[in-house]
Amino acid sequence: MSDFRMLSDSVLASEQLTLADVAVAKARGISLIVNNRPEGEAEDQTPGPAIEAAARAAGMDYLAIPVTPGSFDEAQVRAMCGALGDADGKVLAYCRTGTRSTLLWALAQAAGGEPLESISAAARAAGYDVSPVFPAMVELAGRKQD
Repeated sequence: MSDFRMLSDSVLASEQLTLADVAVAKARGISLIVNNRPEGEAEDQTPGPAIEAAARAAGMDYLAIPVTPGSFDEAQVRAMCGALGDADGKVLAYCRTGTRSTLLWALAQAAGGEPLESISAAARAAGYDVSPVFPAMVELAGRKQD
């Protein structure tokens, strides 16, 4: 069973989901599952299409924004901003450990103008460190002010 960690009132991050986790997510009020894991990254990975089918069967939305470890781009940040902005309820983002999902969430929050220290503190409280993307967060926040 995956460990869903609160990043905000409406966003949670998790390690790789199983099909059983989809039912747990539904019970916890999740309305959108965001898959940040590329297909075929590991042999034991539950395929994204299987998670998508289970989510949709449970009445939840599903979106894949795959992120290769250590490589985030503006299209991914824009896609995450859109997913968070369009979600009709709570969002659960997952990857192998939850780190990529948290880092992408942090970048999206910075792009949206959220205070960087608040973003960092929320990630820290959930057990994640955003320092690998902090320079990009600063850049995105600066663009928001322009």
